[in-house]
Amino acid sequence: MKLIDVCINLMNPAYDKDRDEVVKAAAAAGVAPLVITGSSGQSSLDAALYASTYNGRWPGSLYTTAGVHPHEAKNCTDSTIDLLRELALEKGVRAIGECGLDYNRDFSPRNEQRRWFVKQAELAAELSLPLFLHVRDAFEDFSSILSEFAASVPAVVVHCFTGTAQELEHYLSLGSYIGITGWICDERRGQDLRELVKMIPSDRLLLETDAPYLLPRDLPFKVRSKRNESKYLPHIAETAARLLDKDPEKLAAETFENSIRFFGTGRKS
Repeated sequence: MKLIDVCINLMNPAYDKDRDEVVKAAAAAGVAPLVITGSSGQSSLDAALYASTYNGRWPGSLYTTAGVHPHEAKNCTDSTIDLLRELALEKGVRAIGECGLDYNRDFSPRNEQRRWFVKQAELAAELSLPLFLHVRDAFEDFSSILSEFAASVPAVVVHCFTGTAQELEHYLSLGSYIGITGWICDERRGQDLRELVKMIPSDRLLLETDAPYLLPRDLPFKVRSKRNESKYLPHIAETAARLLDKDPEKLAAETFENSIRFFGTGRKS
């Protein structure tokens, strides 16, 4: 099985002691390349630098996004957008994001979240890059902004989807890709998602871990820590395949191709 993890927060402090080993373990499990998610100006910069120094030294390969998560919107400035623009010129940076809206925790004021979401969507349109998006409990405002920009960017993914059928239908009507995580492996919280995944067209589905978060609850072995890793993505793929009544290798091949199409991974020198 060959997979691409389209979202790992590899610059998270949880990986400070063994970052290289995490990438190697993923490659050994058939998960390569990995896409490191940028969630602030600094983490986006760190991700781009790490990917550029890692690639070619060890098994596996890395690409990145550049963006400001809604939790970090309160720290965003015009200079941050300038930094993202500069990073986006690097060949390893494949999308703008993770950006969007999060009204669940409100770690940043909502007006600031909206302001910097729009600025990043404008940047993606300017640079003809895909948008890597986050939304939680903010469908109305999020969908309004998404509808404004969906046709102006090459592609959009609503990552870590956990919404409703109505929300899913709206995102798909705009041509969005949908990212599915280990949430689908949780028989308690993921019950709705286990049904809704059947609504996602085969050419719109992406698989991700969102590691170090969302460790699959039903792994067939015990994990000493609660830290998620890309090497567990095959388990997520197998779970999704079972729910879709599809051969896991076929699903892996489909989502791998979808990831290449979305990010241009492997087609850009």
